[in-house]
Amino acid sequence: MFVYHMPFNRALGLELERYEKAFAQLAFNNQPMMVGNWAQSILHGGVIASALDVAAGLVCVGSTLTRHETISEDELRQRLSRMGTIDLRVDYLRPGRGNRFTATSSLLRAGNKVAVARVELHNEDQLYIASATATYMVG
Repeated sequence: MFVYHMPFNRALGLELERYEKAFAQLAFNNQPMMVGNWAQSILHGGVIASALDVAAGLVCVGSTLTRHETISEDELRQRLSRMGTIDLRVDYLRPGRGNRFTATSSLLRAGNKVAVARVELHNEDQLYIASATATYMVG
């Protein structure tokens, strides 16, 4: 639900490749609408930040929701509506060149109210493009 039901995430073409309790991996293909510098054909910084935000949010929100054995879809939607990004600090390390990008996130801390994750973006050649530390309101 977190990845595929949000129109913006679908527009980015985000694909969930792997999910564990404290780890997530998303991937997406470069598209003409994602280019921020046509002369160099590199990803727009906003696309990079968005992919990092979604990947980090997935482990932060997931860490809270997996504490419950069962949860109805209505309760899930209600809980998700109260969760969101508090802070996202992005380091752009290299230009976003490539055809396919992978964002991997790891949960650093999950509390009752706030969760923190670290996330990295690499291209298909495993070049380290960007990283972020993200903080989310989860309770």
